[in-house]
Amino acid sequence: MDHKWKSLSEVQQLEVERQLAQYRNGVHEIIPEAELKQKLVTSISTGKPLKIKLGLDPTAPDVHIGHTVVLNKLRQFQENGHIVQLIIGDFTGKIGDPTGKSVARKQLTNEEVKRNAETYFKQFGKVLDKEKVELHYNSSWLSSLDLEAVIHLSSKITVARLIERNDFSNRLSEGKPISLHELFYPLMQGYDSVALESDIELGGTDQQFNVLMGRHLQEHYSQEKQVVILLPLLEGLDGVEKMSKSKHNYIGIDEDPNQMFGKTMSIPDELIVKYFNLITDLSIEEKEKVANEISEGSLHPMDAKILLGKTIVRMYHGKESAEQAENQFKEVFQKGEIPGDIPVKEWYGEGKISIVDLLVSLQMQSSKSEARRMIQNGGIRVDGEKVLNVQEEITIADGMVVQVGKRKFKRLKLVH
Repeated sequence: MDHKWKSLSEVQQLEVERQLAQYRNGVHEIIPEAELKQKLVTSISTGKPLKIKLGLDPTAPDVHIGHTVVLNKLRQFQENGHIVQLIIGDFTGKIGDPTGKSVARKQLTNEEVKRNAETYFKQFGKVLDKEKVELHYNSSWLSSLDLEAVIHLSSKITVARLIERNDFSNRLSEGKPISLHELFYPLMQGYDSVALESDIELGGTDQQFNVLMGRHLQEHYSQEKQVVILLPLLEGLDGVEKMSKSKHNYIGIDEDPNQMFGKTMSIPDELIVKYFNLITDLSIEEKEKVANEISEGSLHPMDAKILLGKTIVRMYHGKESAEQAENQFKEVFQKGEIPGDIPVKEWYGEGKISIVDLLVSLQMQSSKSEARRMIQNGGIRVDGEKVLNVQEEITIADGMVVQVGKRKFKRLKLVH
């Protein structure tokens, strides 16, 4: 690389270093970093963009900000003129990625894969420029492999190497079955890199085995090996578990601004800097400034979270919505006031109704048992007064405000 590096102008050398610093920021590991720099030097000296791969197994199409950790990194490459290769695993999705699973994954139908893929791509447009994304379905090359080609591909890896995967080795030690088709998943994902001649592949730390497989297979097919960039997994609002809709600790990128802002304010203080680093579009200098000010004590965690909440809402809903969400939060939570723009629910008839039935009728709780739990936990207020008795009868009045938790409000409008 020394010869290529010296052939670059000073401006080009600075551009290599700028991009490299940008790609380093917030990542867990670059394997290997020296090769990434070499690829950047070649790209900038020739004007040929790099091909950056992200494989998607379309099993859970609802995108939350935990998913945007890798999408934000993709956007950086895209903004620097490189090509983003999104691979929809319509073929591998029917196998089911066994990563982290103690049992075989449910295999998807063609219809499920197509529907999930369309939802994914639509939501990804909130982060990436979809017009500058190469969208591929891996069935276009994997479906055409005949048995001889599959056997040839499987000869590139040993069973011992495959069993090194934690999920496989754990299941073996526990006497749980592993189906033969599951062993092909990492091979198929790796072959995607061969088919597209990818230069770089991104993935979470839980995908390390799969993304390194692409590098392994490219070498066996006499291609230049891709660089692997591993990104950390983002803890959810509980500060412990990986962000997940199933764990109810997520911020969805399709959520309304007030909900998004309010959830951001509930993250643990120790995660503020990590969230800034991984899920915002601020510059490296701005992120470092926030981290330094928090460390020095000149920026209070509450103020840092307000800035974080505004940044996240601005990224997905715009600047005006971000300012409105901040004002709403300050009005409701910091001043203890009820917001002025509460959704109005028409209510037919006067009289009394149990608090449990009222919450379910207003669709503020999904079931009576959930309503009782919320009441017992002190999360229900009527006209600002906390309701703690699950048997309490509420007298319906025009203009009554019902509040669930910190962010849900409804105002009743009596209709005679």
